[in-house]
Amino acid sequence: MARLSQFSYLTEVYRNAQTVWNNGKFTTVNELCDQVPALRPEVVREAVDWFISEGIFSGNKIVTEEDKGAILAGLVMARTGKPLAVARWYPYKLPDSATIKVHMKSEYREGDLYLNGILPGDRITIIEDTISSGGTIISLVEAVRRSGAEVTEILALVEKMDFGGVASVMAQTGIRVKTGVGIKIDELGRVHVITNVVREEVLT
Repeated sequence: MARLSQFSYLTEVYRNAQTVWNNGKFTTVNELCDQVPALRPEVVREAVDWFISEGIFSGNKIVTEEDKGAILAGLVMARTGKPLAVARWYPYKLPDSATIKVHMKSEYREGDLYLNGILPGDRITIIEDTISSGGTIISLVEAVRRSGAEVTEILALVEKMDFGGVASVMAQTGIRVKTGVGIKIDELGRVHVITNVVREEVLT
């Protein structure tokens, strides 16, 4: 978890975020993920700077999914020069397409994801804007592995800390998710920005 001083704009975004009740928990509606209000360039620059500073990018491609992570992953692609594959909610009906289909269940939705563009032997960095339950990232790891490729690192800018996603990804994939900003939402729906979190899980 990074220093709070790295995230002056993102801290502002989450402290000013609206919250809504969703599936028995509060969740945020915010500038970064939902463009409510419209997303400012300085917020994106701060986010992409974190990905670039914290990522190793030792592999040859980047993977994300189209719902919310694609904005950030596209800019990380431009900064790193690594090709980007985006998992989508619909398939392309191409005769020679090597589409990998995986089922995904997250905080927000459940359905199938379709990944193209990953080849056996590829080494992948997964980029996500937010990790909550970890369902999206777990499905992305599965899709990459079924493509015959390897996930070398996972970077998620924001961690919803009460959802257990980092621990779930570690338990189901064996990969540690590196996160930047942690947030918690209290029983009144107020958002708290958390940093310098001490992890309890044992890493092997």
